[in-house]
Amino acid sequence: MAETAIKVENVSKLYKLGYVGSGTFRDDVKYYFDKLRGKRSEAELIAETNDREHKGKSEYVWALKDINFEVKRGEIWGVIGKNGAGKSTLLKILSKITSPTEGSVKYKGRIASLLEVGTGFHGELTGRENIYLNGAVLGMTKSEIKSKFDEIVDFAGVERYVDTPVKRYSSGMTVRLGFAVAAHLEPEILIVDEVLSVGDAEFQKKAIGKMQDISAGGGRTVLFVSHNMASVRKLCSKGLLMRNGKIAMIDDIERVVDNYLSSEAKQIFKQEWEMRNAPGNDFVKVKKVEVQAANNHSLENFDVKTPLEISIEFFNNYAISDKVYASLHFYSQEGLCLFDIGSEIKSMKNGIVKSTLHIPANFLNDGSYFINFNILDASGPKLLFSLNECLAFDITDARHDDLSYFAKWGGVIRPTFLSFTTEQVSADAAH
Repeated sequence: MAETAIKVENVSKLYKLGYVGSGTFRDDVKYYFDKLRGKRSEAELIAETNDREHKGKSEYVWALKDINFEVKRGEIWGVIGKNGAGKSTLLKILSKITSPTEGSVKYKGRIASLLEVGTGFHGELTGRENIYLNGAVLGMTKSEIKSKFDEIVDFAGVERYVDTPVKRYSSGMTVRLGFAVAAHLEPEILIVDEVLSVGDAEFQKKAIGKMQDISAGGGRTVLFVSHNMASVRKLCSKGLLMRNGKIAMIDDIERVVDNYLSSEAKQIFKQEWEMRNAPGNDFVKVKKVEVQAANNHSLENFDVKTPLEISIEFFNNYAISDKVYASLHFYSQEGLCLFDIGSEIKSMKNGIVKSTLHIPANFLNDGSYFINFNILDASGPKLLFSLNECLAFDITDARHDDLSYFAKWGGVIRPTFLSFTTEQVSADAAH
């Protein structure tokens, strides 16, 4: 049986909203002595659950409450949940950046963390100096760091800038170097937060491959937080779902992701605003966004056979009106961008403008989708305004033909316009 790498027992974290500390020195001292005597403080007694969608009555909140789990050596766990669910607070406690209010965490081995861009880096030091500094913090000797140095620089792709101060790096370069250091200096436990989303597609692929190698080849443990469910599914074997500062589920990653997507998904078929409170700026303001069936039905239960019409209306106040155009970014519920498409550019006057996208039937697979909307100046191109997750909807399956296959079809599209035929070319048996 695999040995335990991380054991979390009854961990809770209490915060006072809007303050650092308890408010007065007297309160801080009283809180400290209450803890020594095993007595629960007044703040702990009145603190409320971490539910950011509802206004509470108390100024104290449990960012985490009664967290218990155990990670075995060599496992890769995905930690998922909505923004504000407590994921980052949990990782900061596991990384020893902050301490729990209650409970304990036990480890076996060294921990390396990458929780945000530039974690552990000193901006005034060069990339080379930061590699040695981070290695020393992890307990590595200078000779051990030196033996890994070339691998780190090569993986990060920053050889040309390794002797440049890190403060001059882009966010993508900083994440590349930070991950390379954390992954190559042989920690027994690697904790990675959402930062990989800053990197490009090539780096994300390399990073996921490296984490798989760390776990499989070195028997090391990885905790990975991401909102990209495709990456989580590919990398992780187990999942931990957090909701309102508590653990909602621990299970195989497929079950946890399916639970998360089904419970957190929401459908937005239409949003409409008056000019005075419309989202936007001095250039453009969004009037209406809508997704509907294109066959003149007021249908909101779309299936794979339903043609869709996605429309955006906006108030155009931009001076260069003949250069304004709209673009839609289409995402799966897992956060994977399926496609983006820009509208045809036409000469337009100031006033209300409407852009419409037609999606034919038998194109999208069943699943959940959301849309981001951008308005741009094509001469730059220059982004004038973005409206993220303005529409969200589900597409259900439609049983068809006489096929006996009833499981989910693979892929994000399932077009019928492709031709794929099967025919017999010979009646002879194989020899």
